[in-house]
Amino acid sequence: MTDWVAEAFGAVALVFNFIGYRQNDANHYRALSAIALLSVSVHFFMLEAMAAGVGCLMASVRNVVALKYRSRAILYFFVALNIAFLLLEWFILEHGPLIFVAYASSLIFTIGSIILQDAKNIRRWFVLAELLGLTYAVLVGSIFGTLFNISNLTSIAMKMYQANELPKFSRSR
Repeated sequence: MTDWVAEAFGAVALVFNFIGYRQNDANHYRALSAIALLSVSVHFFMLEAMAAGVGCLMASVRNVVALKYRSRAILYFFVALNIAFLLLEWFILEHGPLIFVAYASSLIFTIGSIILQDAKNIRRWFVLAELLGLTYAVLVGSIFGTLFNISNLTSIAMKMYQANELPKFSRSR
């Protein structure tokens, strides 16, 4: 029963984040993403993938806070919180080095969500964060976490294509 419930939370996250990444307004993205991140956080906690659960929970709260406040103090608080949880997991709980992948992704999302105001720039930076998240999800065996990241990467690519934001590759001779 727990696996089914965990996957259901993952499915809800997938839907909300797909819609979120298609937003043109950064605050619309942040609000929809907060719901998705809370859902995927529950999913990861149920799978006992603490680093992703913590990172996504912090991200959900961070996105709600960033709807109104995006000061340097808020940024420093969430960066410090990320680092504190990383250190807790590494030194006290003695979790493996895979947590560094999850927390690197979380830090990119943290900095991008608070500092960046332009949805185009958010999408660019979040490609890297999503690739790190995908790596983590695959390695911890999260089906919906993997689908979540693939869907997010697909959504970002589609939106970048529609907005003509994809890099131009030209042949030079």
